[in-house]
Amino acid sequence: MADDARHVLGRLDAPVTVVEHGDLECPYCRAAAPLLRALVERSDGRVRLVWKHFPLFEVHPHALTAALAAEAAGTHGLFWEMHDLLFAHQDHLADADLRDYAVTLGLDPAQVAGEGAQVFADVVEADYTEGLAHDVRGTPTLFIDGVRYRGPAELDALVAATTAG
Repeated sequence: MADDARHVLGRLDAPVTVVEHGDLECPYCRAAAPLLRALVERSDGRVRLVWKHFPLFEVHPHALTAALAAEAAGTHGLFWEMHDLLFAHQDHLADADLRDYAVTLGLDPAQVAGEGAQVFADVVEADYTEGLAHDVRGTPTLFIDGVRYRGPAELDALVAATTAG
């Protein structure tokens, strides 16, 4: 999968890679976030999480602009901080809100929302296109070492899936 090192939680050289195709306005992605973080944190460096944008813009009107904001933050090493802020305030993702979150993180609000964030559109589109190529239709969709995970969104099941083999 293209550019798997762009947004990684955990060790870059972890032997197991979980790729999440997610939407920052999706309540199911928000619910999965602490489970996936716990999976990485409890793995003793064996599991890394890679985020790929899959904004469901037809049902989530702010998903695309939230993805652009997260990409902008990522250029300053603050992707996961913005990711967490956006999930924490999922009902407040208008451009004015995104600018406020930028200030909270010490970023230039003009780069995080509005015209300034459009420079990241190609990156978000590439993630989205990659998701389509892997038959992603909803979020979150997880792949463990390239294989679609079809189990429950439960920590024990995810741990079992990342230790099998």
